[in-house]
Amino acid sequence: MTGVDTDCKRAMVVVAHADDAEWGCAGTVAQWCNSGWEVVYVLCTDGSKGTENPDLTSEELVIIRKKEQLDAGKLLGLHKVVFLDYEDSMLEPSLDLRRDIVRQIRFYKPDILICLSPVRRLDGSSYFGHPDHLASGEATLSAVFPSARDRLTYPELLEEGLEPHKVSEVWIMGHDDDDKFVDVTDCIEIAVSALKSHSSQIADDDVGKQLIDWRYRIGQKVGFTYAESFKRFLMD
Repeated sequence: MTGVDTDCKRAMVVVAHADDAEWGCAGTVAQWCNSGWEVVYVLCTDGSKGTENPDLTSEELVIIRKKEQLDAGKLLGLHKVVFLDYEDSMLEPSLDLRRDIVRQIRFYKPDILICLSPVRRLDGSSYFGHPDHLASGEATLSAVFPSARDRLTYPELLEEGLEPHKVSEVWIMGHDDDDKFVDVTDCIEIAVSALKSHSSQIADDDVGKQLIDWRYRIGQKVGFTYAESFKRFLMD
């Protein structure tokens, strides 16, 4: 499956950290933005721990990483970047986090929501999952269903004027059984540029090549030059 879903016009991406979305779905987001969609990023943490530089404080890093994400957002054409500012590396799928994500869903009313997988991968690779990623994925899925939909959940949001909203589709990044493939060939360069905006997180000068190679491997599975993949759920 490829291309822009023409019946939709608003999307939201909920991730743990600045740069998570650029690694996972920047090509898809660039395609949506180029087609006139309103795309909102919601970042759960403040990014205050992601450095090996002994001269950087957490307070300084927060400022740097927010600017990097805003710069990436400008390249992609995002409608808005929302920072929830939970402490980096300490994220839990708490009721407070779920409420704060519900607030954004009800306010921006996305048709499609992309999030990280809440399932730890133990496939023998060198990466077995960041706990913040797992927490943000669990909190987001719980926010989509049933909390954003149900009027009597978080009644304080009704007092803020935020009516319930039902997301039409959820796309999960990093799932073991992807079934939604988006051809991002035309947007691969902007995806690379957006990723490179996160210069504080890039230790390898070949990060652009890494992303391109990754998208190429996905694309070869379905006959595209470059692709991004997701597990898609229709919220009937």
